[in-house]
Formats: sequence, C-alpha cells, structure tokens
Amino acid sequence: MTDLPLAGSRPAISEIDLPTLAAWLDARGEPAYRADQVVAGAHRPDVTAFADLTDLPAPLRTALAEAFRFSTIADSHVIRADGGQTAKAVHELHDGQRIESVLMRYATRGASAERTTICISSQAGCAVNCPFCATGQAGFERQLTPGEIVDQVLLWHRPPWQALGDAKAGHYNIVFMGMGEPLNNADRVFESVRLLNDPARLGIGARHITVSTSGVVPGIDRMVDELPQVNLAISLHAATDALRDELVPINRKWPIHEVIAAGRRFSGRTRRRVSLEYVMIDGLNDTDEQARGLVELARGWRTHVNLIPLNPTPGSRWSGTPAAGIALFVAILRAGGITVTVRDTRGREIEAACGQLHAQLSGRSLREARETRETRGAASVVPA
Repeated sequence: MTDLPLAGSRPAISEIDLPTLAAWLDARGEPAYRADQVVAGAHRPDVTAFADLTDLPAPLRTALAEAFRFSTIADSHVIRADGGQTAKAVHELHDGQRIESVLMRYATRGASAERTTICISSQAGCAVNCPFCATGQAGFERQLTPGEIVDQVLLWHRPPWQALGDAKAGHYNIVFMGMGEPLNNADRVFESVRLLNDPARLGIGARHITVSTSGVVPGIDRMVDELPQVNLAISLHAATDALRDELVPINRKWPIHEVIAAGRRFSGRTRRRVSLEYVMIDGLNDTDEQARGLVELARGWRTHVNLIPLNPTPGSRWSGTPAAGIALFVAILRAGGITVTVRDTRGREIEAACGQLHAQLSGRSLREARETRETRGAASVVPA
C-alpha cells in the first residue's frame, strides 16, 4: 500500500493495489473476484461514491466507505473559459493543501471528434522556484500521493466533464505539467502512471502520458528503465547556462549539457521524441542568440521544440514575447532544421497558467470563491 499524507488517514481507493484490496476483502470473507469489481466500479464515470456500486452487497459498500476514501479530493472550484473548451480546477485535499489541474479540449483536424488534454499536478507547490512561475513563487508544501495524482484525472472523468469518454479511441493526453516538479516526486509519480495505465482502472495508454521535468537528470535516467513508453518533456526555457541559472535555478545543479545528454539517452534508448518546452519572455530569452543556441541543442536527435508565450503572473517584471517576435524566433529554428510549434494559449481569463488560480484564491474558502464568481457573473463556475 502506498504511503499517506497524514498519519492515520484512510487510504484512497484510487491508489490501493489489487493484492492489498484482495487481502482486505478476504479478511471479511468476500470472494476474490470482488477486488476487480471494486476497482473497476470505482473508476466508472457514473460512480461518485461507494454507495453507487450497486452490484456490491450493501454491507460491503458501507465497509468500503469506512475503510477507504472514495477520493482524496475534499472539494474543488472549477471555472470554464474558451467557450467551455477549457476548464481549470483548484482542488482542496483532506489536509487543506490546494493543487490545480486543467482540462483542454481541441477539435481534431478533419474529424468531428475532440482531442482532450488533462494537465495535472505532482506536488503541492514547487521547490524549483522558477521566477516566472506562480507555483514557484508560492514555495513547496509537500509531495502528492499516487491517489492524489490519479484523483485529479478522475474528477475530469466524471460528470459533468466526462473528458475520457473517447479514451479508447486515443483522442486524449495526460500531461504532468501542473504544480510541482514530477521527478522530485518520482516514486509516487511513477506509481500514478502505472495506476493510470492499468487496464482494470482507466487504461490510459502510456504513449498518451507525458512527464515534464525542469531537468532532474537522475529522474530522466530512471524513466528510461521504468517508463520507456511514456513521453518526456524538458522545460528548457534558455539556451545558455547563464540565463537558465536565472530562469530555472535547478540548472545550477544539473546544467544544460547534462540535461540535454540525459534527454539524448532517453531518446536513444526508447526511440522516442523528446519535447523541449520553451517559455517565450519578451527581451530576455527570445533573442536571435538564444534561438541559434537552441538550434544547436535540439539538432541531431529526436526532439521537438514547443514554444509557449509567457502568461505573466501578477506583479511579474516580465511579459510574453509578441507574435512578431515569436515568428522571428520560429524562423531561425526552422532554418536550422528544427521541428517547432507554438502552443495554443488557453484560459487566460481564468488564469490557467500554473499556480495562478491557486494564488488568486489564497485566503478564501472554495465555497466563498464559487459564490463570489456566481455573484459577479464571471467566467463560468461549476462546483465539483
């Protein structure tokens, strides 16, 4: 059984492995097949509590509710934007910590189906302390358990969202790009990936899961051995150590050449493309020199550069690169033979960048926040 955030707290059903659950059921005199029933049932989109598992005897449903938490999430504040295509949630956990996740839907080219991306958190807060990131400015609180990670996905799996209804068709992605540095919580993140991938649970394909890191080299090397089918994204944000030391302070421990070498090892052994994430900051990392340096870093191996216009945090001394500047940066990369895309910016009116909504709600209960938005008629708000 996985470790828990609070001494004496009940484990979440989303993170209980089958042998542990089977042993618990056996001690109650229940048949072995009940373990599969419970796990499959708890991950159905129409089930929101143990009481909904009507294929189980009523006494067993009561016992499950007494022994396990149905969800690690105590409350959520969800707001929508982009015509309902983007939604962001602040989740309150059972010890009062708050984390964020985001749902983004995109129309697929030439088809009526949608592609869905769910961005989830791996830590409450973050210790990497990138100065352009609201989560980094808030500091680090604690690691999330596997159940707290999985339950973020499950929230979007259930009404009114049901984001993974097309999961078997493959039109979705799970990205560890929310609050926290995933590879500073590698044991629990890796376990959550296995739980998400489990066909008895959500059955999300490993190739539809991306783990993003600011450059934790040992964690990248662990991914090669333990999660070779999962996608890797590296938050680079600068092409020189001098600038990256400022923007991504973990660079002082693992400088760019070590991070790129680890990315190359991952790509070489898994035969998978690595995404280099690059936040575009006006007048800082969007110069021709940085673009040419990025070409050298990305050239000669399976990689893809993803440019992200900065969504400034309140009080930030920086702003995002204008569209014309991004176009010039893209031109240099493409002239150097680098595959590059510019991320579609979503949810600016609901402060969807990592940590922003959490900061906005600081000092207020989620219920109070919901009532305030309903009164003001702000971006659509849904209690969860």
